[in-house]
Amino acid sequence: MTNISRRALARAAAVAPLIAALGTSKASAAPRVATVYVAGDSTASVYHSTEAPRAGWGQALPVFATPRLAVDDRALSGASSKSFYDLGLLDGILADIRPGDRLLVSFGHNDEKVTDPARGTDPYTTYQDYLRRYLDGARQRGALPVLVTSVERRRFDAQGRAYASHGLYPQAMRDLAAREKVPLIDLQALSLSRWEQLGAEATKLYFLWLAAGLSPNYPTGAADNTHFQAHGAIEVARLVAQELHRQRLLPPGSLRRLDDAVADDRLHWPSSS
Repeated sequence: MTNISRRALARAAAVAPLIAALGTSKASAAPRVATVYVAGDSTASVYHSTEAPRAGWGQALPVFATPRLAVDDRALSGASSKSFYDLGLLDGILADIRPGDRLLVSFGHNDEKVTDPARGTDPYTTYQDYLRRYLDGARQRGALPVLVTSVERRRFDAQGRAYASHGLYPQAMRDLAAREKVPLIDLQALSLSRWEQLGAEATKLYFLWLAAGLSPNYPTGAADNTHFQAHGAIEVARLVAQELHRQRLLPPGSLRRLDDAVADDRLHWPSSS
C-alpha cells in the first residue's frame, strides 16, 4: 500500500463523480436508481488510464451492474478506516448518500500499519470504533451499510498453499457485523479460497504481475502481490457482486453477468487529464 499523498487525494477527487450507472431510463415513472458507495483502500479504488492495467475491485463492480444500479467508488489508495475518516472522505459520502443506497465499507490493509499514527488501528478497539462511525452514519441517513473484509494478498507457503495475511482484522470485522447486526461480505475468506484453488502461478494473472515491456505504464514490469490487474479486479468484484445477490442486499434486477465470462477490456480507466 502506498502512503496517502496529494496525488492520491487529487485522484480521489477526480474520480468521486465517476458514478458508473450502466444505462439510464427516461421514463418519469421509473424507480430511482440505487447507488452503491464504496469506502475502502487501494485494492478497491479507481485508477487512471496512466496506471492501467492496475485496477481495484470497486472500479470493476459496475461491470456487473444493470441500469437499475449505480456505483460510486470513493476508495482511496493508502487509506485506513481511520485516515479515510480523518480526511473527511466519509463526510463526503454521507453528504451524498440517500435512503435506500448502500455503503460498502472495506478497510484493513492499512489499519495493519500500527506504527503509522495516521493510519494504524487496533483490531478490537480503534478499528471497530472507526468502522462503527461508517455504520452509524449510513444508518442515520436511511442507507444500508455492508461490511466487507479485506481481500487477501497473494501469499503462498513453501508447500504452495495460500495463507492469510491480515491477522485479527477480518475476525474483528466479522464480530462487529454480528454485534451490530449489519450484513457482512467475507471477501477475505472468499478470496483466500479462490487463491488456494488457483495456485501460485495462476494467481499472477489476477495480481499486478507484468513482464517487462508488456505495458507502457510499467516498462520494467511489475510483481505486485497486493494490487490487481484488470482480470483480478473483475473476478474479485464478481465475488462481491455474487454475495450482494446471494444475501439479497440490492433491489431485484440490480446485477447481471454474475456467472458469465467478462473480458478484461470491459473495465474503464478514466483519463488523468
